[in-house]
Amino acid sequence: MDDDVVQRVFEEGGRDYYQQQPSTSPSILQSLPLHVSFDHGYYLLVKSIQELRSKKDGLVTVGIGGPSGSGKSSLAEKVASVIGCIVVSMENYRTGVDDGNDMDLIDFDLLVNNLEDLINGRDTFIPLFDFQGRRRIGTKAIKSSSSGVVIVDGAYALHARLRSLLDIRVAVVGGVHFSLLSKVQYDIGESCPLDSLIDSIFPLFRKHIEPDLHHAQIRIDNSFVSSFREPIYKLKCKSEQIEGDHASHVFHGKEAQLDNFIEMYLRPPSASEEARINDWIKVRQSGIRYYLSLGDQRIVDKNFIIRPKAEFEVGRMTLGGLLALGYNVVVSYKRASTSVIEGNFSLSLETIDTLGETYLVLRGINRKMVGAEASRMGVNGPWITKSYLEMILERKGVPRLNTPPLSNAPNAALASNQERLITAPKPLRVSSNLVNRLEDLSQPWTRSPTKSKMEPVLATWHFVSLDPALAHGSVIDPTSRDAVQLAPMPDSYDLDRGLLLSVQAIQALVENKGLPVIVGIGGPSGSGKTSLARKMANIVGCEVVSLESYYKSEYVKDFKYDDFSSLDLGLLSKNISDIRNCRRTKVPIFDLETGARSGFKELEVSEECGVVIFEGVYALHPDIRKSLDLWIAVVGGVHSHLISRVQRDKSRVGCFISQNEIMTTVFPMFQQYIEPHLVHAHLKIRNDFDPVLSPESSLFVLKSNKQVAYQDILRILDPTKICSSVQNFIDIYLRLPGIPANGQLTESDSIRVRICEGRFALLIREPIREGNYIIQPKVDFDISISTVAGLLNLGYQAVAYIEASAYIYQDGKILIEVDHLQDVPSPYIQIKGVHKEVVAAAGSTLKLDGSYTTKSYLQLVLDRLPALEGSSSGIHSQQAARLQELVEYIQSQGSSSSSDSSPSREISPLDGVIEDMQSRIKRLERWQMINTVLWTFFMSAFALTENNLIAFCDSHIFIGCFGWSNAICKKRVKRVGGKGRGNGSKRKLE
Repeated sequence: MDDDVVQRVFEEGGRDYYQQQPSTSPSILQSLPLHVSFDHGYYLLVKSIQELRSKKDGLVTVGIGGPSGSGKSSLAEKVASVIGCIVVSMENYRTGVDDGNDMDLIDFDLLVNNLEDLINGRDTFIPLFDFQGRRRIGTKAIKSSSSGVVIVDGAYALHARLRSLLDIRVAVVGGVHFSLLSKVQYDIGESCPLDSLIDSIFPLFRKHIEPDLHHAQIRIDNSFVSSFREPIYKLKCKSEQIEGDHASHVFHGKEAQLDNFIEMYLRPPSASEEARINDWIKVRQSGIRYYLSLGDQRIVDKNFIIRPKAEFEVGRMTLGGLLALGYNVVVSYKRASTSVIEGNFSLSLETIDTLGETYLVLRGINRKMVGAEASRMGVNGPWITKSYLEMILERKGVPRLNTPPLSNAPNAALASNQERLITAPKPLRVSSNLVNRLEDLSQPWTRSPTKSKMEPVLATWHFVSLDPALAHGSVIDPTSRDAVQLAPMPDSYDLDRGLLLSVQAIQALVENKGLPVIVGIGGPSGSGKTSLARKMANIVGCEVVSLESYYKSEYVKDFKYDDFSSLDLGLLSKNISDIRNCRRTKVPIFDLETGARSGFKELEVSEECGVVIFEGVYALHPDIRKSLDLWIAVVGGVHSHLISRVQRDKSRVGCFISQNEIMTTVFPMFQQYIEPHLVHAHLKIRNDFDPVLSPESSLFVLKSNKQVAYQDILRILDPTKICSSVQNFIDIYLRLPGIPANGQLTESDSIRVRICEGRFALLIREPIREGNYIIQPKVDFDISISTVAGLLNLGYQAVAYIEASAYIYQDGKILIEVDHLQDVPSPYIQIKGVHKEVVAAAGSTLKLDGSYTTKSYLQLVLDRLPALEGSSSGIHSQQAARLQELVEYIQSQGSSSSSDSSPSREISPLDGVIEDMQSRIKRLERWQMINTVLWTFFMSAFALTENNLIAFCDSHIFIGCFGWSNAICKKRVKRVGGKGRGNGSKRKLE
């Protein structure tokens, strides 16, 4: 046990339960690492709350403190969505208008009284503060029995007056707080020490906030910066473009929100009058609150303006500090907004005083939804893609607040851009000397940037000529598109910045080489290729083609997914050639369930779809990338997580193993056949996303073994969107011998591998169990048989075996899965969704309340075994022989797969293990024709009357009925959660 960590846990007394009442079992709080990522900190905080709540009586109190923009409120909201606790914001305890984080204007007495009331089981009233009106407007009643957990969120949440009332203390640093420091350091150079910068921009931080953060038990470094992962899509036009009949109905009968903003742009002190607006800092004032974003970060694609979520609140002292450092307000204007918000969509009328115009703005997080709403309203443009700042600069409106005049040479920048340089927003940077100082151990952890190394400065994409005769020329003939290519970026980037640079590279290629643009995204399985491709497609509106579509059936049967020979290279080359020459082409469709090609879909290059992305393990193979315009390599994600997991398991049994040894054994094809191609990429992206611990990619699951009638399930699903599939699968659990488990086999100590429909998949599950819910990550990804064999070669042993059949029904919002486990008499129903409330409502409708279990299937199966057989050293004796056969088959096939790329193999007597599974699927598929007729009749009955539907289904009990197969609808659903790609890129339930 780390003495320093234990001392930190017990310091300052507080309400730490383990100091007042020592426990015989080790506490998670006694083994917390000194500094963790945001995702890991979220996971540890939830686990710590659960442990304290289970081992003590009364309320659990949590304080989350840190500077503005570090991510405190985001963490509190995410924890509350899982735990269901009360979040008390210190913002409501203001006693008046302050200068940001002025501690003297926080009503600590009232906050202490509120916490003491709740701790002692008394109801209390917390204040409410109106930031527009700049005054306290009332109170809100909080019942002591409403929640067992209270979170205090605020810059001073770890203040000495509150620490004695807190069970768990959490400090969050990083985020855009450090991004602003890095930006300012870059703008003004190295002449100003870091402490002086902090005192200028965040004058209260070092004196009043930073000292409290050292008392935290959980210290989180938040690496988040502005991100296009979940951007805002915006359509904008002049308000007169609304048709007369629609204008009166835009806000009719809806509650409108009125806002008045002052928006201003600050130019760096060293910038010239013609400096790019991407270098400016934007400040938005709303009442007494100030929000800051770094530059005009946006992407324009066709009619859409796409912006990241990149704004954070600061105080007036921060604005004053920037002005004192030499920043100048060059443009400011007032924006009056009248908005109607419906879920994730908003409609606004915005009046800009400097322009004297009113604009209609549609915003949403889904590009298609925003476009559909515009069409429904009858608004067809013309759309405006320029920002208000750009429109003001075009008109040369006179800046206010005594700012310097605007440049009179708007074409100067264009005239100097004759070297075909493509400008990208300047990434934040820290000079080399500053990085060394920040990484020095003498620096407090609260000062250092969240990443050990800040991103290098790289402001431009540019082209290089393939013709030596033109290599030194400054002008490139745009008609000779094949004579130039993008110059590779010399450094690697995180996923957020890589996404932005990927889109900018596509736009540069379109501008300089024209359509079509063909992109390849390569990398190991689970690294995040598909996630990146889909996010790029959401932004630029392009087509994504998976190289899995080009699988050959004989290789899929032999589980050789990572073999380059498994791809139909001839067809792939023809498709790329057709796209390159703007010819219509037919892209194959591969059915992963049957292991065979099921058809083709037509693809044609057009103005609306002029970009095509090919993503796959071998997308950057020399035979493929030679025909592509942009090469992107992605590493990390789930791929890296598995390597870390193996290292962790090995260390627990006292064995050290290098990452290189794990890579060579578990991913034998990667280093030899995949990794060499990635180094040639134009853009290299490292995916640092933690797929297991992140709250961004979780499913809420309710599980029960109560019987449910089939017609009841139909009632909670959208009849127009119901999709179904039937799956037979085998789960095997791999575990290193020697891992401490107190004589019990647990899911967390094992790696689960699923064999389903002829494929192997790694199911990474470290769920949070809260109340009736299992909150599990959506992280499953396909692996080759050689990866499973590699795990066995590293010493993992197959210790458990579960065989089951699953019936899956979904409508895009919720997924209902009914699992029939072998040797378990009663099937289990699972309701899954990304929204907790939707899942809860579905469970209540099915009358499952009171019957839920949070046990894993492994636990449920072991509970049915005798005590000796359920131990960590054995499984059911009747399944041991079958499991041994399967392990031998995996080892024999895995070794041959990694050493021989030939599609032919000798027939093994152990093939019966796999063939038996496939035969079961075929038996179910024999129902296909019958079910098609039944489904047609059923839907006709549904259309006639619901009463007829119920009468038809009364005799068809869903649970235990095997008569409904995957032919219920033409669309097939993959394995639950989809094919894993890392970074939360699984099939989402929207």
